[in-house]
Amino acid sequence: MKSNKNSDIMIRKNKKQWVLFFTGLIALIAGISVLGFYGVKKITWEYQKQKLISDNPVVEIADLKIKAPILEGTENQTLSKATGHFIGTGDFGNGNYCIAGHSSTIYKEYFNDLKNVEIGMEITLYDRQKNKYSYKVSKKIIVEPNETWVLDDFSDNRITIITCTDDGEQRYVVVGILQ
Repeated sequence: MKSNKNSDIMIRKNKKQWVLFFTGLIALIAGISVLGFYGVKKITWEYQKQKLISDNPVVEIADLKIKAPILEGTENQTLSKATGHFIGTGDFGNGNYCIAGHSSTIYKEYFNDLKNVEIGMEITLYDRQKNKYSYKVSKKIIVEPNETWVLDDFSDNRITIITCTDDGEQRYVVVGILQ
């Protein structure tokens, strides 16, 4: 009788070990799958970002580790993947070259750190041929969304960068003068 009882205990113990083993294995596979999904998503995003940077104009503020491709237009579709040039504003090194980009404390956006810009920092603009235009930050202000005067021509050569404030209610504007 005793050997049957020991045998039943061993069988239950083995079943419990197998259940724990398979539960752990399923958890491990699920974890690897989730990490793999987000890893592939991040790699894909970085690849697309680098492709956009190599094929398009770029704005860079090295002190803030900001480097973003610039596409034409400021529609949501454009701003979902890059920064956008306001059509009808200046050109590279000529007039008021105005761009906009998203910033968000939730998502990793190009201009998240723009609020940390300081007067005197360098803004570098590269055209499609990678010619370099250097600007020095001369002003940073907060305006209401309907204050479009910041897009006007000021009879100088500047870059104007626009993004949202953290709460999204206003616009943060950085102006750099061509050096």
